[in-house]
Amino acid sequence: MTLNDPAVLDPTVLDPTALRRERAHTNSADFHPTEYVGASSISCNKLGHFVYEVTDIERTAKFWREVMGFSETERNAHGMVFFRCGADHHAIGLKPMKKGKTGARDMKNSLQMEHLAFEVDNIDILKKAKAFFKANNIPMTFEGRKGAGCNISINFLDPDGYEFEIYTDMDQVGADGRLRPASLFKPKNPLEEAIADPVQKGW
Repeated sequence: MTLNDPAVLDPTVLDPTALRRERAHTNSADFHPTEYVGASSISCNKLGHFVYEVTDIERTAKFWREVMGFSETERNAHGMVFFRCGADHHAIGLKPMKKGKTGARDMKNSLQMEHLAFEVDNIDILKKAKAFFKANNIPMTFEGRKGAGCNISINFLDPDGYEFEIYTDMDQVGADGRLRPASLFKPKNPLEEAIADPVQKGW
């Protein structure tokens, strides 16, 4: 869609979406079924894009350009900004927080999105990213290797406190579905320890 597309500005397209969201979240705590009838036909190709609300569009846009290296694709009439990291039109969408909402992140008392991860090519990028984060006082919440997947990663916060991850060397699952045994995970922290003590490639 572009700014000239009538659907972008047409409230008959946008208003029902907002209304349905509000109804789903406020009518009942049990808005989702506990049992599913039939077999779903959904077969996803990939994770596509993530759109989230931010307190300051320009501050967060600067983060996606200058820290994450994404390219701004375009902006729409509602103040949203879209960013891409590949051929897809957007991988990230920023939505301005509506007036009257609080921008405070409450990690203890409300449901949260924990983090969203992006793959990078190699460990050298992670090492350079860590140095950049430290030089710019960008909070890192984790660095190294955890468990399942055995990817080496850095988790960090954006300007509103949302958590993101960059990682490399994620375990790949073949057609046989065979997974690395938990005994071979080798959790390590910080980053340098994970790099110095790699997991074996095959299992």
